[in-house]
Amino acid sequence: MKVIGITGGVGAGKTAVLSYIRENYNCKVVLADEVAHQVKEPGEICYERLVALLGPEVLAEDGTINKPKMAEMIFSSDALLEEVNRIIHPAVKESIERTISEEKGKNLLDFLFIEAALLIEAGYMEIVDEMWYIYADEAVRRERLKATRGYSDEKIDSIMEEQLSEAEFKANCKVVIDNSRSLLEAYEQIDKELGDALWQE
Repeated sequence: MKVIGITGGVGAGKTAVLSYIRENYNCKVVLADEVAHQVKEPGEICYERLVALLGPEVLAEDGTINKPKMAEMIFSSDALLEEVNRIIHPAVKESIERTISEEKGKNLLDFLFIEAALLIEAGYMEIVDEMWYIYADEAVRRERLKATRGYSDEKIDSIMEEQLSEAEFKANCKVVIDNSRSLLEAYEQIDKELGDALWQE
């Protein structure tokens, strides 16, 4: 089983690419964002620490963490955001490492894909076999974000400023999938890469 990290800038089309992979290959796709939601649930590893840090006012009536309330609290304080990230990021990575280990033990899959915006920054390169960069040029990404998410130029600017540059992504990734044009062209590149990997096995 080959473990592949999928990363790329906002609007590059990672979701569409992963959707195709999930439907066409014997694989499992792990989304770091989904794992981050799981570790915040009652009884999970981060729940008590987050409630202790943010106070009982962060809880919804049913005892779960109120996500909009938590977002409001942490995005108004850089220090608090840093604290929350220090709790959540290691827990997410630990959970993903456990999943990798379990799937390797079962030995049923050809591939396990991990998707996260911060794969490189959070040190996932040491737990994957190779990294893939889903690339789309900036003009295309901007167009997509306006059309699909209704983002303003200001919002797009602020998100892009926080992310790695194209050169940094490319320097850290073995494979670049160009998703600037049609999805069909991106799928052909994926099929070539994964077909080669299966053949080598």
